[in-house]
Amino acid sequence: MSGELSPIDKAKFVAAKRAAEFVEDGMRVGLGTGSTAAWLVRCLGEMVREDGLKIKGVPTSTRTAELARDVGIDVISLDEAKWLDLTIDGADEFDGELNLIKGGGGALLQEKIVATASDQMIVIADIGKEVERLGAFPLPLEVIPFGWQTTKALIEETLVSMDVLGRNTTLRMNGDVPYFTDEGNHILDLHLNRLGKVRQLSLVMNQIPGVVENGLFLDVCDKVVVGYGDGRVEIRDINAGTVEIDRLDFLEDDNLFTDLMD
Repeated sequence: MSGELSPIDKAKFVAAKRAAEFVEDGMRVGLGTGSTAAWLVRCLGEMVREDGLKIKGVPTSTRTAELARDVGIDVISLDEAKWLDLTIDGADEFDGELNLIKGGGGALLQEKIVATASDQMIVIADIGKEVERLGAFPLPLEVIPFGWQTTKALIEETLVSMDVLGRNTTLRMNGDVPYFTDEGNHILDLHLNRLGKVRQLSLVMNQIPGVVENGLFLDVCDKVVVGYGDGRVEIRDINAGTVEIDRLDFLEDDNLFTDLMD
């Protein structure tokens, strides 16, 4: 079945499968949103069904919640969990210091709340998400719908004094209508091309009235599990300063592949 997966999907799958090994019985686990995080949820669901893994999952979006329930994970709210042992999520970009841009999937606010309420955050990504400097991927800002055009103008005015290369700002759409997040907000995508002082940018953006949260995740991620299309996996631990290389073999009868390719 593995032959039917593209190299990028293989990379996402091996990263997710390897990261799932960090999940232990009894843990409260934050479940990310997006294509890579969906692989993780499926891997954990298989561990629940096949190995009897007992966990409580706290999803970061309605999409993730539905998938988690479908695969048999016990889903609870963050208010019920109060604090999490671990959150595993994808990223749109990450740099050498494990700073992230997230929010391409539209769930950055819930993702940031859940990640910050965790003892540890592990990011899973294919190697294509690694960058020398953040910014090629548009930086999402979640904004309230009231007066969003004024908020957009304020953001663009503020960006003039920021260390960025571009200042084009677009409202994220869902077909012909504005995109709405799970919290009922809009997303403005900032096409900045290159980010200089990320901490300053994050603080300043969040000071603008109407901005709820930005997609810069700074000093939140502890480990990144990077997948390659040939089955190799790198585990980089920012706190320990270690890099571990692993390899996952693709099995023709892998249950996960079989289920997905049917």
